[in-house]
Amino acid sequence: MEQHTSLIKVADLTISIGKHEIIKDVSFSLEKGEIGCLLGPSGCGKTTLLRSIAGFEQAQQGEISIGDKIISSETLMVPPEQRNIGMVFQDYALFPHLSVAENIGFGLKKSRKERRRTVARLLDLVGLTAAARAYPHELSGGQQQRVALARAIAPEPILLLMDEPFSNLDVALRDKLTVEVRDILKETGITALMVTHNQFEAFSVADSVGVIFDGSLQQWDSAYNVYHRPATLEVATFVGDGAIIRGMVDAPRQVSCGLGELTGDLSLPCESGCHVDLLVRPEDVLHDDDSIVKARILHKSFRGPNILYKLELPSQETCLALVSSHHDHKLGEYIGIVPEVENLVVFPAAAPMFISGEPINQH
Repeated sequence: MEQHTSLIKVADLTISIGKHEIIKDVSFSLEKGEIGCLLGPSGCGKTTLLRSIAGFEQAQQGEISIGDKIISSETLMVPPEQRNIGMVFQDYALFPHLSVAENIGFGLKKSRKERRRTVARLLDLVGLTAAARAYPHELSGGQQQRVALARAIAPEPILLLMDEPFSNLDVALRDKLTVEVRDILKETGITALMVTHNQFEAFSVADSVGVIFDGSLQQWDSAYNVYHRPATLEVATFVGDGAIIRGMVDAPRQVSCGLGELTGDLSLPCESGCHVDLLVRPEDVLHDDDSIVKARILHKSFRGPNILYKLELPSQETCLALVSSHHDHKLGEYIGIVPEVENLVVFPAAAPMFISGEPINQH
């Protein structure tokens, strides 16, 4: 049986700045060639975690290993320049007085011939051969980002760190470059860890996504599982659109709630009579004029092919529904809905009472 060895492993890591704990008992690992992403709101500690891996923050507890070598612990701090880690910064940090080719080749400890060969290969890899002699101010934001990426991987680091690499780009360019960057990283086989507050970037690039809140890693999993099988209520309410509504377990695979009786696999074992908070995604609520269940439109958001409706249920709770924009209903209008929830993502209810739910994360 093939055994996998983690290229980077973070174990029980705690980092404090002054008396304030920024990172709290965080553990995760990445295999060679994998791309990971630390996802969370601003101020959650994800950049501090990235900086600790780079060698700029000291651990107060736990350790960080690359391969079988510990590079950081409460008693050890390998200097950044000895870690063989590349980094792409949020502002790219290109040298304005150097050309594209010179930026990529800067600091390479190779002969002139080998350096030229490496630069040429990377220019081709990032699609900037024609811009080799241009200067950073002559490039678009997307081109500058690719130069920064090429420069970071030129020394062949064992690990590449990326801190909000797409945050300065417009939405259309960001979507295009996330795919390009993933393709480049996979082609080179470099293991990478990215930090972002944008879940769509994380889902587009990463093999594994870690969701961080208040310094704690809530879940380290595939993008699919983070979205469809969130480990905590915090993850459920942060990732994707949706609403939390109150329900009660009637049977091993049945929950009664404001959407009626729902049948499916429960995400955690619950006995009959157990009160739960149920995650309902917009794609779980279908529009059907013939349905006997009617909901009132409170708000609508046009999204081109679809309209995202905020609906008030008969229980006075609210949910979201993603409906084809051919069905353009008015505010205050009642529409028929049918729930189609195969996997019932539930969490223990805070209190055994039926409360009004509010939609979450309407991006």
